[in-house]
Amino acid sequence: MRFSAVDFTYPPGGLRLTGHDAVLADFTWEVPQGLTVLLGPNGAGKSTLLALGATALHPTRGSVSHANLDSRNRADIRPLRQAIGWMPQQIRPIPGFTAREQVAYAGWLKGLGRAAAWAKAIWALEATGLADQANRLAAQLSGGQLRRVGLAQTLAHDAEVLLLDEPTAGLDPAQRAGFREVVKEIGASRQVLISTHQVDDLDELFETVIILDHGRVKFEGSVKGFLGLVSADGPRRAERAYAALVREN
Repeated sequence: MRFSAVDFTYPPGGLRLTGHDAVLADFTWEVPQGLTVLLGPNGAGKSTLLALGATALHPTRGSVSHANLDSRNRADIRPLRQAIGWMPQQIRPIPGFTAREQVAYAGWLKGLGRAAAWAKAIWALEATGLADQANRLAAQLSGGQLRRVGLAQTLAHDAEVLLLDEPTAGLDPAQRAGFREVVKEIGASRQVLISTHQVDDLDELFETVIILDHGRVKFEGSVKGFLGLVSADGPRRAERAYAALVREN
């Protein structure tokens, strides 16, 4: 996936209430192959970037492309969306749907046939440790369980690119460990971009680190290069490396 000369500005009075509506300006960047972590302070543009990649938002100028598909071409929007799996921060239950039905519905919307979507739904729920809740109403699930439904929805249609926005928020340590195993497997053959504030397991999961600050890439490199910004002596090395690059407002 590539972002080419992308400008994005929220409209006046829109959802962004920080007083700085221009989020990205002439932004050009290509998502690396494998597992990439996207870090940055609140308001840096991380969620906006993922939503643009998923075509849930559209650039004011420029384009988002993947393979031979380009967001500027109307005919490419549907196949582009089918190639991309997006997990936003907010996962909402569909009223009256079980967890399996909600995941299957997501797969069907991405182009799977009914039988394939139904089968893929149980596979995705098993992969996210939620198979035992497959027949439970999604509205009855806990917040952490609902987030895992959101991840299962993203996995259900074998997307070529995965964009995950704070996927481990609300998960306990055991659930995060299970998430890491799932993502390691799928990241071997895909572009996976994960926005998170949790940096304690960088070296266990990711290959590339991206720091986004005020709509600009402030750092792009290997996990080893990122951690090498600070001394190995002392605790919380990843947090210290991040602080060396970005000062939270």
